[in-house]
This record gives sequence, structure tokens and C-alpha cells, in this order.
Amino acid sequence: MLLSDLLKESLDTATLECWQRERTATPVRAFAVRLHAAGLSLRETEAILHLLGVDRSFQAIFQWVHRLADSVSDPPSAQPKRVAVDETAVKINGELSWLYAAIDLDTKLLLDVQLFKRRGTDPAAAFLHGVVEKHDCEDTVFLVDQFGYRTALSRLGLNGRVDYTDRNLIEKWFHTLTMRVDRFHNSWVGSRLSVRQWLALFVHYYNFQRPHQALNGRTPVEEVN
Repeated sequence: MLLSDLLKESLDTATLECWQRERTATPVRAFAVRLHAAGLSLRETEAILHLLGVDRSFQAIFQWVHRLADSVSDPPSAQPKRVAVDETAVKINGELSWLYAAIDLDTKLLLDVQLFKRRGTDPAAAFLHGVVEKHDCEDTVFLVDQFGYRTALSRLGLNGRVDYTDRNLIEKWFHTLTMRVDRFHNSWVGSRLSVRQWLALFVHYYNFQRPHQALNGRTPVEEVN
């Protein structure tokens, strides 16, 4: 994609209320946030803006990122047939937390992500409950590994099975997330709220803006709609 095209597409987020009362033009701010979500560091984004004649610090870009993260919409309500669920360890200030995620295997829509301080049956059940509260999962089959999920599924009365093949899409998403995070640091530094804000922005980018090869260049949201 050409740089000019990327800047033009950033106009789609220009009307959000979170952009009000800023001295930098809205399309530039939206463009900067999208660059950061796509993989650039704050300082790399600052350097590109400088090339475009916009002199704003990486601290300002950080504020734009988290202000938008508070305003992005949740994934649209879906009626998934097959959902892969898993968790992965992440470090926040050097301490382990667990990131749970669920993805629709057919549309590639990331349905939900949540941070927990530990893993096990109770966090798995809490996460699955959140997924079914947000989406129509009456006919959904949840594909899981054996760690804590079968008991959680039974507790909630959900249909699921252990699967190590079809559910590899969730592993690929974790790999995408890991590559994005590990490029800059091995541990998030800051509050859990800051981590949740960044994750919300990344999920929004993945669902609404990132074209998917398996969907013929469409985004997961376009596939759902």
C-alpha cells in the first residue's frame, strides 16, 4: 500500500470524539496511530511524521494511541460456528500474566481478549462467559486444548472439544502479537490498564484494518458484514 493511500484511509477515524481539542490535524494523528498499530515503534512513527513535516514527540503519539484505544468499538456481534480459544503468557513489569483470546475460525474475527493474573479453570470459565455474553454462541463449537477448558465448558453448558489441528489459527494470532510486542521489549512496562488499552487498539487494527490473505485481502469485519 502506498503511503498516500494509508494516509487517506486514516480519514475513516477522523470523526471520533477523542480527536477533539488537539492542535495536530486529525488525519495525521489517525495516520500515526495506525502506523504504530501496524508495527512501528513510537520513535519510528515520530521520525516518519518528521519526514512529512509534522514535529510532534513520541510522547504525544503515545497519548494519541491510548486516547484512541479508549474510543475504539468492540468487535461486531457474531454468530460463530467454530471458535478457537487459548491463552498465552505475557510479562507486565517483569511479572507473568495470562492473555486469553478467542477467534472465529471462519471469518477470522477476533471475538475477545482478556488479561488474567493466573491461568486455570476459573479464568477460562470467566473468559468464555465474556465471549458468550458478547456473541451469539448457541450453535458454537469451542475448540480448546485440555488445560482447564473442558471443565469450564461443562460448567457453562457450552459445546466444545479438544482439538490440536483446526484451532491453530489462534496460535498464529498469538504469534502475530508476539512478533509485534517482542520487536520492542520482552516485558510491558506500565500499568495493566495501559496494556489493556494497547491490546484494545491492536485488536481493533486486526479486525477492522488489517487485510487477511485467507479472506482474499478483506478484513475480518468485512467478512462478518
